Amino acid sequence: MKNKPKVLLIYTGGTIGMINDPETGELKSFDFNHIHKHVPEIHRLNVELDTFSFEEPIDSSEMDALRWQQMAQAVRDHYDAFDGFVILHGSDTMAFSASALSFMLQGLRKPVIFTGSQLPIGTIRTDGKENLITAIEIAADKDQEGQPIVQEVAVYFEYSLYRGNRSSKISANQFEAFSSPNYPDLAKAGVTINYNLDKLFRTERKELSYHSQMSSRVALMKIFPGFNVKAYTSLFDRKITDAIVLETFGSGNAPSNAEFRKLIEKYISDGGIILNITQCSSGSVQQGKYATSSFFEKVGVVSGNDLTTEAAMTKVMHLLGQDRSYDQIKSDLSRSLCGEMTVSK
Repeated sequence: MKNKPKVLLIYTGGTIGMINDPETGELKSFDFNHIHKHVPEIHRLNVELDTFSFEEPIDSSEMDALRWQQMAQAVRDHYDAFDGFVILHGSDTMAFSASALSFMLQGLRKPVIFTGSQLPIGTIRTDGKENLITAIEIAADKDQEGQPIVQEVAVYFEYSLYRGNRSSKISANQFEAFSSPNYPDLAKAGVTINYNLDKLFRTERKELSYHSQMSSRVALMKIFPGFNVKAYTSLFDRKITDAIVLETFGSGNAPSNAEFRKLIEKYISDGGIILNITQCSSGSVQQGKYATSSFFEKVGVVSGNDLTTEAAMTKVMHLLGQDRSYDQIKSDLSRSLCGEMTVSK
């Protein structure tokens, strides 16, 4: 056992951890300490596996900052004892959690792989077994120098490995449930696992840095043609929010509505932060490219470049939770902290 890579399996809940109750036919969580019973193929992996489970596994719709802290804390507490980590998580909010942990655990030099499934692991046609087995294999993989191949938070789903803070869930009913719209896949699993080595993230930090605090004083607004500005005025109340992620049209455009512009201008002058991201599934914000976005540049709206919604929200929550000044937060929003966005040179 001494020569085997050690992987910690962290179970939070979700579809992958469900089996059918033989008496009632209902889906229920099973004890992940008995994972080998349900996935006997794990015995054939050259891995020493240990498990850690939330006391009360949850549906991923119930995910929040407290649970993110529990996940990140579990990784930090066991960081030196294991070579890699696999987090089993419901797919609905997996991209949010993977993004959050990428900011909470900066300086990673070991893999933290999120995975789950669309069908329960106790179902005959489940995608859960393959996702779980390959995620464990990726978490244990090392290069010729004995270093982990993946050294970041990632999402593995249906033969593809994605950077966690670049991923989004795109389907509620297909096994190919995730995509990475603005960044190449980190790996493809076929007969062998083929890593996209030059796209893997490498930290410049010398040691793991754990940031536990996440602020909830953040709002998300998706604009649409003809929206009623008055319906959103409460979002721009500095007593309630410190930052707003604004999902705009195309490359960062919004209507030139005078009432809306006054709301934005006052919010920023009062110390609020607005981050502009595109509501398109891929592409990047280019503030000032069109006249409809030049106003944002003038008043100090921050361009989110090609951030996903999940990464934008969790990045803002992370930065607001740290002891940083207004100018520092705006500066950090404009640069990549852990590979979450493309910054123009």
